[in-house]
Amino acid sequence: MAVWISFAMVGSAAAQQEGGPDSAIVQKVEQLGGKVMKIAQNDDGLEVYFHLGRNHDGLRQFETPKPGAPKPPALDGELGILKDVPNLVWLHLGGTDVTDEGLPHLAGLNSLTRLHLERTKVSDAGLANLKDLQNLAYINLYQTGISDAGLAHLEGLKGLKNLYLWQTKVTKAGVDKLQKALPDCNIDVGWKESEEPAEEATEEKKEDKS
Repeated sequence: MAVWISFAMVGSAAAQQEGGPDSAIVQKVEQLGGKVMKIAQNDDGLEVYFHLGRNHDGLRQFETPKPGAPKPPALDGELGILKDVPNLVWLHLGGTDVTDEGLPHLAGLNSLTRLHLERTKVSDAGLANLKDLQNLAYINLYQTGISDAGLAHLEGLKGLKNLYLWQTKVTKAGVDKLQKALPDCNIDVGWKESEEPAEEATEEKKEDKS
C-alpha cells in the first residue's frame, strides 16, 4: 500500500508540473483526502479519487478509523470542489461514504468519461444526476442499491460503453430494457445471459408456492 500511495503522490506532483490544475486546487482536494493525477503523460485529462475514513491528520484513507475515533465528515458535502478541477475525466468514489446527497455535485461535470461508484450507498434517485453527462463511457455500480428504476436514468447516455451492475437489485427485464436503449453498451451483471438474478429467482419460487 505504501508503494501505491507514493506513486499517487508523484502523479499528483506531475499533474501540477505538466499543465495540470492550479496547485491551490490540488491542495484543496488533498486536504479533503483526495488525489489529483493526469491520466497519461501526453493527455491533459485528470482523474480524482478519494479514500474512505480519515487518519489522525484528518486525511481520508482506506482503513476504517479506530474505535472511538471522531467520525469523519461525510464526503457528500465536500464534492463541490470538483467543479474547480479542469478537464476532470475520471472520478473514483468507490468504497467511500458518498450517498445520493453528494451526486448533485456531479451533474455539471460534462467532461467525465469514467465514474466509479461501486460499494457506496448510492441509489436510484442519485443516478438522476448523471442523465445529462453525455461523455460518460464507463460507470461502475457494483454492490450498490441500484434497481431497474435507476437504470431508466441511464437510457439517454448514448456514449456509455461499459456498465457494471454486479450485486445490485436490477432484474433481467430492467437490464434488457436498458440494453435496447444502449445497444453498444456492455452491461455486466455478474450472471449469465440465460440466468435470472438470484433475488428475482427467489421471488418466482415464492409465487409458485402461493
